[in-house]
Amino acid sequence: MYEIRKTAEFEAWFNGIRDSYTQKRLLARLRKVTLGNFGDISPIADGLWEMREHFGAGWRMYFVRYGKVVVVMLGGGSKATQKADIKEVKKLLQKLES
Repeated sequence: MYEIRKTAEFEAWFNGIRDSYTQKRLLARLRKVTLGNFGDISPIADGLWEMREHFGAGWRMYFVRYGKVVVVMLGGGSKATQKADIKEVKKLLQKLES
């Protein structure tokens, strides 16, 4: 079992998604994570990971894990905004860890 904590930045991104179907699918993915099923993920750098969803805009959710039970959601975006999104979540992660 994993506990998911969300940053204000993640919440703002998520709440900005207008399509309720997309929000429901992403929430379902987060529920699976709480059960230990991370699905399609990829390491980025320095403990930062990307959760990939292969529907719609190619959604991405960025996170770090602390220990074996806490997952902190940092932000999200789409395949089209991936480079800029990663840059932003790296800055946020540095801020959180300092």
